[in-house]
Amino acid sequence: MSQPIQDSPRPIHFLIAFAVSVLLWLLLAGSLDKQEWVAAVAAGLLVTLLAAPRLGIFAGIRLTPMAPIYLVLYLGRFFAALIVANLDLARRVLTPSLPIRPALVEIGTKLQSPLGRMLLANSITLTPGTLVIDVCDDRLLVHWIDCPPGTDLEQATHAIASDFERYIEGFLK
Repeated sequence: MSQPIQDSPRPIHFLIAFAVSVLLWLLLAGSLDKQEWVAAVAAGLLVTLLAAPRLGIFAGIRLTPMAPIYLVLYLGRFFAALIVANLDLARRVLTPSLPIRPALVEIGTKLQSPLGRMLLANSITLTPGTLVIDVCDDRLLVHWIDCPPGTDLEQATHAIASDFERYIEGFLK
């Protein structure tokens, strides 16, 4: 498996990590009291400093006016796919006569950044019935619970990843 080269972290990457850490702290605390703000800032600084060597992964973020819209569209598509996949898998478990044709399939991706590929791989893995086993350059090896016979690379890519990838491309490289 080839290791993608990460860019050096830029100041904006530190700001993103700090802001996300503070926001997450405040959301989990459920309070906007002064002491929570102090704790959130302290935790955010600590997390940012500890993660500093790895913050180059944020180089894959697209900072465009449309990026937040694509992020919301992606989340909507992901949750819809999650519901459909859960119902399909539950139907297969409750109806043993339904065919299950497990297979390892290779799919392609146009995403260039390590962050984009990681999000795509995690989106596929979190959807029941599919599991990403390996990521190598622009290919993902996926265990698919019901692979139609004769499926090629393009068909598998379209069936498993194209919806996710279309929206991820809007906010990640």
